[in-house]
Amino acid sequence: MNDQVSEHFGRAPTFTIVNMTNNEVTVMQNTGEHFGGSGNTPELVAAAGAEVLLCSGLGPRAIAAFEQFGIEVYVGARGTVKDAIKAFQAGELIEACENNACKEHRH
Repeated sequence: MNDQVSEHFGRAPTFTIVNMTNNEVTVMQNTGEHFGGSGNTPELVAAAGAEVLLCSGLGPRAIAAFEQFGIEVYVGARGTVKDAIKAFQAGELIEACENNACKEHRH
């Protein structure tokens, strides 16, 4: 919960999955292609049971890919994972869309 939210989602070394019902926390390694691995990041996150993704920002193709798996994406997260969850619960994060997607790889 104290890991920092990555500035570049695809290059985050880990993803933190939080079950908001029972507060169970799972940290998984990013084995996605974008990080040099062989997996599809949206598919990996979906397989871990995520329904909502909180991140600093990501590109339009990534947003579309997560939406294909039924995962809602919110951008604007900063600080720690705990900070991002608090911001989401307070309604401070913005639902990701074409207009607020990163157009470059500088998140």
